[in-house]
Amino acid sequence: PSQPPSLFDARPSEDKPSTNNPFPFRCPRTRPMGERLAGAEKEVLVEIVRFTQKNGLKGAEGGWKDFLARNDKKFGASVSDPKKRTKDVLLVFLVTFSKDFQKYFRKLVRRHAERRAIEQYMNEFSGKISPEQKLVQLTTEHLDYRKNYYFPSYQEGWKVMRIGKVSSSMNSGAMLAIDCEMVLCHDGTEAVVRVCVVDNKLEVKLDTLVNPLKAVADYRTHITGVSKKDLEGVTCSLVDIQKSLKKILAKGKILVGHSLYRDLYG
Repeated sequence: PSQPPSLFDARPSEDKPSTNNPFPFRCPRTRPMGERLAGAEKEVLVEIVRFTQKNGLKGAEGGWKDFLARNDKKFGASVSDPKKRTKDVLLVFLVTFSKDFQKYFRKLVRRHAERRAIEQYMNEFSGKISPEQKLVQLTTEHLDYRKNYYFPSYQEGWKVMRIGKVSSSMNSGAMLAIDCEMVLCHDGTEAVVRVCVVDNKLEVKLDTLVNPLKAVADYRTHITGVSKKDLEGVTCSLVDIQKSLKKILAKGKILVGHSLYRDLYG
């Protein structure tokens, strides 16, 4: 008897909707998850697959290339660019991941939809968008934004929550600039020793020295302006400064700074 058509029978470059069931050999408990992802545009699924590649994530059939090598008898992993694969193939790969991973994938889909909605709003009401919110839009559209500013909620220990209502603070124009000075410690890590925050009126909101609580190898005084003597008697810890920043950054403040993500990591 002839074999049923395979999901991989079409040439990889073709992107015609498949008439086959895209989940013909999946465990039943993963099927509803896959159907929820099926409503996403192909370009979103491409981004998610690339995300799994970049972070070395693996499903029940391994990583992306492992999956292709196992299931595509004709091309294997030789055509590994997700963009050159059909939407159905992308879906089948993504539903091989655990329930927790798929929750995260769906969150990425929602964020993409939200980003599209914001872009549409910006285009339709461009005359009403403040320069500050335009800055926010341009930042979120940057290719490195997700890499540097999204939380790694796909990792173990993170819980994906439902999206709440959008706060009115999203229309805020209040801006804060932050700068953190870092020293090199003997254990090879860097530690924060000074944090400064200024608002858009150039009013200093915070300027505090921080005790690194570990041995310092290089104060980098020519860059930080901080010396060993400056830190004598300083009791403020990283936890203390985080609490202070949390109060300052409430109610929709827009945070700006040079290599801001590095300061936030610090």
